Amino acid sequence: MYNTILTKNENGTLVITINRPDKMNALNKDVIEELGSALEKVYSDSEIKSAIITGAGEKAFVAGADISEFLSLGAEGGAALAQKGRELVFDKIENCPKPIIAAVNGFSLGGGCELAMACHFRVASENAKFGQPEVNLGLIPGYGGTQRLTRLVGRGKALEMLMTADMVGAAEALSLGLVNHVVSPEELLPKAHAILQKIHTKAPIAIEKIIACVNESSNGDHHSFDKEIIRFGECFATEDMKEGAAAFLEKRKPVFKGK
Repeated sequence: MYNTILTKNENGTLVITINRPDKMNALNKDVIEELGSALEKVYSDSEIKSAIITGAGEKAFVAGADISEFLSLGAEGGAALAQKGRELVFDKIENCPKPIIAAVNGFSLGGGCELAMACHFRVASENAKFGQPEVNLGLIPGYGGTQRLTRLVGRGKALEMLMTADMVGAAEALSLGLVNHVVSPEELLPKAHAILQKIHTKAPIAIEKIIACVNESSNGDHHSFDKEIIRFGECFATEDMKEGAAAFLEKRKPVFKGK
């Protein structure tokens, strides 16, 4: 079905693997378009409750973009490239109502770091390395990297990473809040699956509203507190809320239906 990615539904989690190991899984136009198609399936398929994005092999999650595609572009072409990528992939990941985890194995650089940061959170293997080296090419990140890196690690560290192009290893990424967990390469996908299986037991409508509220806060929406109140009230009109409250009072596990 795809030429540059692999997809597999594992217990309700769509595992999306960028499959260009000979190119360190670098992003090109085909990868962006196929990732966009796979994400549409995450949105639309009721059998898919979550997703994991990872890279083939242990050397790289995504080691950047395909620089050869840049050489013919001018200002308008560069902006159009970034806009298309954001619309097809990066913003679609961030705004997905279902949780998407990045399982980061090896190098996560440039567009790869941006791809990982667009996910709702990140699990990294011990050999993971993160960086935004675009300045080495006379560029800046174009898929939201300046914005999401600042939100995750703070202004000072973001400026340092962006201007020096220095990489950070998994342990430092954990201490900075860039990743949530660091595990061995063998434990990477099992850890991501375990987190998502736990989330699958929670109320889907509540999960969707949490993602929306947190995104609004991260994006500096001045009405985010008011929107949280509105969504809190909306939860009371769901069957899931009634089931959750009844299960709590009856001392049993709730069975949520996403209604």
